[in-house]
Amino acid sequence: METVEIVISRRSDTGKGAARRLRSRGLVPGVLYGPKRAVAHVVTGAEDLERQLAPLEGSHLIRLKHADGTDAELHERMVLLRETQRHPVTGRILHADFYEVDLTERLIVSVPLHFTGKAVGVVAGGIMQPVLREIEVECLPTEIPEFVEIDVTGLGIHDAVHVADLTLPEGVIAVGEPTQTVVTVLPPTVEVRPGEGAEAGEAGPAEGTPAADAGAKKGQEKGEG
Repeated sequence: METVEIVISRRSDTGKGAARRLRSRGLVPGVLYGPKRAVAHVVTGAEDLERQLAPLEGSHLIRLKHADGTDAELHERMVLLRETQRHPVTGRILHADFYEVDLTERLIVSVPLHFTGKAVGVVAGGIMQPVLREIEVECLPTEIPEFVEIDVTGLGIHDAVHVADLTLPEGVIAVGEPTQTVVTVLPPTVEVRPGEGAEAGEAGPAEGTPAADAGAKKGQEKGEG
């Protein structure tokens, strides 16, 4: 897995006012934290951060580089991007949380699922229904898969793939219930819209039914009159 590099610097000013000033200069405030370190307040370039994160999905290992390499507590730290806060209208990143990891310790992360192929059940008229879009796995930080691929070609109607059926890279273990359904093919459904039914020229109510009997009686009364 390719490692992404992001340049950061330490920041001394904190609070909403300081964060607004940083954003007005094209910077993103953030924090660097982890189980074996104190929290550090950091800042990075908004444009660079957006460019680096744009092609990524799921959990991805990131190498932090200090702006001039002089801050040993920040330089060459391996992290995961735990959370980003985005503007509700523009979508730009407002804040970033970096979680430092130990490359020798296993951790649990979310990995996206990619479905490939066209299920035979879909060809027969069924509907492919993904139940999960990502799964949690346990692995070393350097072994995090970019995604897990699932070939659905052989799935017929009512067939399903479960967590236990997934093919994962060596050293990667799925977390969760093995019987959890990941994707299934549902049987076709027929939707009858209001007002739809017998077309003109089709047979009317069958003889002997209440509707047919009522129609016959009405015809007789008309003829007698």
